Amino acid sequence: MSPRTLRVAGPAILVAAAVAALVAGLAFGGGATPLDIGDPGPVVRWGLPLADLAVNLGAATMAGALVLALFALRAGEGEFDTALDVASIGAAVFTVAAGATGYLTFLNAFNASPSADAVFGQQLGRFLLDLEVGRAWLITTLAGAVITVLAFAVRSWTPTLLATLLALAALVPMATTSHDGAAANHTAAVTTLALHIVGAAVWLGGLVLLVVLRASTTPARLAYILPRYSSIALVAFVVVALSGYARAALSVGGWAQLASPYGVLVVVKVLALLALGALGALYRRRLIARIGERAAAGAFWGLVALELGFMGVASGVAAALARTAPPLGDIAITDPTPAERLTGAPLPAELLPASWFTAWDVDLLWMLLCGFALFFYYAGVVRLRRRGDAWPLYRTICWSAGILLLFWVTSGAVAVYEDYLFSVHMVGHMLLTMAIPLLLVPGAPVTLVARAARKRDDGTRGGREWVLWAVHSPVAKVLTNPFVAAALFIGSLWAFYYTDLFRWSLYDHLGHLWMILHFLITGYLFVLSLVGIDPVPYRLPYPFRLVLLIGVMAMHAFFGISIMMQSGLMVAEWFGSMGRTWGATPLEDQYIGGGIAWSIGEIPTLILAIVVAIQWSRSDERAQKRRDRHTDRAGDAELDAYNERLAKLAERDARTGAR
Repeated sequence: MSPRTLRVAGPAILVAAAVAALVAGLAFGGGATPLDIGDPGPVVRWGLPLADLAVNLGAATMAGALVLALFALRAGEGEFDTALDVASIGAAVFTVAAGATGYLTFLNAFNASPSADAVFGQQLGRFLLDLEVGRAWLITTLAGAVITVLAFAVRSWTPTLLATLLALAALVPMATTSHDGAAANHTAAVTTLALHIVGAAVWLGGLVLLVVLRASTTPARLAYILPRYSSIALVAFVVVALSGYARAALSVGGWAQLASPYGVLVVVKVLALLALGALGALYRRRLIARIGERAAAGAFWGLVALELGFMGVASGVAAALARTAPPLGDIAITDPTPAERLTGAPLPAELLPASWFTAWDVDLLWMLLCGFALFFYYAGVVRLRRRGDAWPLYRTICWSAGILLLFWVTSGAVAVYEDYLFSVHMVGHMLLTMAIPLLLVPGAPVTLVARAARKRDDGTRGGREWVLWAVHSPVAKVLTNPFVAAALFIGSLWAFYYTDLFRWSLYDHLGHLWMILHFLITGYLFVLSLVGIDPVPYRLPYPFRLVLLIGVMAMHAFFGISIMMQSGLMVAEWFGSMGRTWGATPLEDQYIGGGIAWSIGEIPTLILAIVVAIQWSRSDERAQKRRDRHTDRAGDAELDAYNERLAKLAERDARTGAR
């Protein structure tokens, strides 16, 4: 297949396969079957899933092209400009399709008849502004419009990075529009679906861009681009596979439910995913390295066309699944308890000493982040050792311990009980902002990336280049300033707990995610500014580091005491309304939480002070050794001058005595 033919045939294969799979999936699963009561009509029944499919394909083209441009192409050249043009076209399709989906969702939900009167407009306005699903599609549409303009207008690194981040963020609201909104596992379902959408978009969109670039890119350039896309696709495949499995487990349940229409469609999607994984492994291992050979290139692009067909099938089935009732996914909580009304989950069993080790509520997002953090760190260490370079073992141990502790905080007993016990929430907070950074910073991840990651020499930016760019950016220079880092570290405590930010983190999963990231990052920056191995623009002299640390310790202790002195309950409508019959009363538990912040929370800070003192001592020893080595090489000029002066004085005294 010629390059120009594939440029047209590739997207056509994708769209045709997707539409065919969608129609077959809707017919088999009953997603477009007329309703006995309140049927919105065939236009809505068939138009809504078609619009949803267009949203998915547009989102993939938009996000995948931007990600591949950032990690595989050179800014300022034709390939980069083509990628941004493709992303802009995808964003335009995404915008129009999102607007159509929101409109059809309104017609489907309210069985409204389109009209030009004021009543219809008021109903549509209330749907878009007052209901969560309406707001989600409104935000998605507006974000798509902004990305369309940005991708068309920008042609440099930093604006493209901002457009990419916005494009990935624009995919998240779509996850909240699934039919699991009333389900007991709503948070987990939204998280897994968001990961699934993002992973699939990056994977599919990158492949579409490769097909478009083939006609205008030399084989020599493709030899550089294809391995980079393959690495991105491998990460995306892992995300899609794990999130798809978790999604199926939440919606399907047991093996018996696989015989349902929803279950059969899930099986079809899984088979398409396995086929895609097999094709990816085939051309990654055998064809990419030989892309310059005519026979290998023909086989590779033939497999790409086949892969686009399977991706179309997976996309079409996914759109059909969104309109098919799952056997378990939409089972809502009936007669909820107070805890279920607030958290969407039943009250856990009493917190016992053994519960700290046996209670788990795995968060897929943090499981993936922690897994990738360990994998890439170990890969870097292995690469250094194979090259003959040393990497201290204690750094690997510290990094591993910090990541494993982060996983436990986000998926273990803390995650299970923090919504019900303020004291457990405070344990998690102290670990996130103090203990985990104290383990991660000695791991020196930036230094490892700079030494182990391959340096790009073709003007593109890989992981190493992006990390070093971020470290040396003006924002990083401000944030790593020790006074700014200390202000963020201690100021965040007061700003979070004494404003509505705390309430937001309890009621909204996005707020909870922001809380984890914020305290983890501020704690990391503070520890890095004091004892970090990775380079920062400026560090205080050791005496001033201890003074700054003592001041932070005092403010931290005062914060804990202020919570202990509270006569009222913080977020009383939450912690005071759980209906717990075990453990301390809410006010007593809040007092315990303040004590944890005051006492146990100071332990990592004390360890940090000891580390600063040890580094100070070693710094003095190193300085003395440098002076000794300099003296051995060049002699001590000051001491020689002093000895010469003594010798002259002695000679003068001798002459005086002789006279």
